[in-house]
Amino acid sequence: MTSSSFTALFLVALGAGLLTRLWLAGRQIRHVAAHRAAVPAAFSASIALDAHQKAADYTVARVKLGIVDLLISAALLLGLTLGGGLQTLFELSAAVFTPGTLQHGVTFIAVVASVSWLVDLPLTVYRSFGLEARFGFNRLTPALFVADTLKGIVLSAVIGLPLIAFVLWLMAAMGPLWWLYVWAFWLGFNLLVLLVYPTFIAPLFNKFQPLEDGPLKNRIEGLMERCGFRLSGLFVMDGSKRSAHGNAYFTGFGAAKRIVFFDTLLEKLAPTEVEAVLAHELGHYHHHHLWKRLAVIGAGSLAFFALLGHLAGQDWFFNALGVQEGGTAATLVLFALVLPVFTFPLTPLMSMWSRRHEFQADAYAASQAPAGELVSALVKLYRDNASTLTPDPLYSSVYDSHPPAAIRIARLQGGRAR
Repeated sequence: MTSSSFTALFLVALGAGLLTRLWLAGRQIRHVAAHRAAVPAAFSASIALDAHQKAADYTVARVKLGIVDLLISAALLLGLTLGGGLQTLFELSAAVFTPGTLQHGVTFIAVVASVSWLVDLPLTVYRSFGLEARFGFNRLTPALFVADTLKGIVLSAVIGLPLIAFVLWLMAAMGPLWWLYVWAFWLGFNLLVLLVYPTFIAPLFNKFQPLEDGPLKNRIEGLMERCGFRLSGLFVMDGSKRSAHGNAYFTGFGAAKRIVFFDTLLEKLAPTEVEAVLAHELGHYHHHHLWKRLAVIGAGSLAFFALLGHLAGQDWFFNALGVQEGGTAATLVLFALVLPVFTFPLTPLMSMWSRRHEFQADAYAASQAPAGELVSALVKLYRDNASTLTPDPLYSSVYDSHPPAAIRIARLQGGRAR
C-alpha cells in the first residue's frame, strides 16, 4: 500500500465514523426529546413525570457533551497525525534524548499522553462541575478533584512509565516476533491488575468498610451459599463523596473476589432489592461472562498485536500519518491513535453480545431471588440515576451494553420482549 492511499483510507474511515456517530447522536436527542412529555405506560405507576423529564434532559445534555468531545477528539487526532503534531513532539523529545533510545521513546509517549490529557481536561472539569452538578449528581469538591488528579498522575508515572519502558525494550530485543511477547506481557499485566486493583489501587481513591452485620449481610451470605459462591469480603465504598449515582460491583477474581456497594446504593434500595441486584451480578459469574470476555479480548488483541508487528516495518504507515521516521515508540502511538478509527464497526457487535449477557444474568437472578425485587430495584436505579426510559432504538443497539429498560423489565415480568 502507498502512503497516499492509506491517508485517503484513514480520512474516509474517520469521516464515515464521525458522520455516523453524529447522526446517531442526533437521533438519540430527537427521540428522547420527542418522548419527554409523558412517562411510558409501563412505568407510569412507579416513575413521576418530573423524574422522567429530568432523565430526558440529562440524557440529551450528556449526548450533546459527547458530540463536543467527539469533535475535539477528531480534531486532536488530525492535528497529531496529518497536522504534524506527532512529528513535532517527536523532535521536541529528541532535543532531550537521542532518538531510538529507550529514554527518548518513553519521553515521547509520555508527552503525547500529556497533550491528550490536557486537551481533555476542560471537558473533564465541566462534566463534573457543570453537567453533573446541574442535575444534582456531583458531590466532588475542587480539592478532591485536584487530589484525585495528582494521585492519578503519580500512579501513571510509577506504573505507566516502567510499563512503557519494558514494552519498548521487548519491541527492540525480541526480534521479528516481538509483538507476541508484548501481547503476552500485556495480557498478563491486565490479569494482574484485576487481581491487585481491589486491594492496592482502589483504596487510594476511596474508603472501603466491611458491610456491617445485619439483615442485609445475612441475606447476601444466604444468597452466596445458595449459589455456591465464595468471596473474600463484602465492602461499602464511600461513593457519595464524589457522586449521587448509586452502584454495586464485583471486582477481582479467584481468591480476591469481593462485592462492593456504593453507600448511595444502600441508601436507596431495600435489602431484598440489593439481594436481587447481587443475584444478577452472580449470574455473570455463573455464566462465566468475565472469562468469555477475557478470551475474546485476548484473541482479538493477539490479532491486533500481529497487525502492529506488520505495520512497524512499513514506511508508508508512518509517512501516511505525518510521521517522517518510524521506531518502536512511534509505532505504538500511531497504532493506538488510529486503531479506534477502523474498529468502530465492531461497536454494535460488542454491545449486542453484552446485552445478551445481561439477559442471561437477569434470568439467573430471577431463579435465585424474586424477579419482582429485581424489577423494583432496576426502576429505582433508572429513576435515581436519571437513565432515560425512551432511548432511540438504533442508538441503543449500537452503544448500549445493557438492554433498554422497557425490554429488560418486560422479560423479567414474563411479558413479550424482543
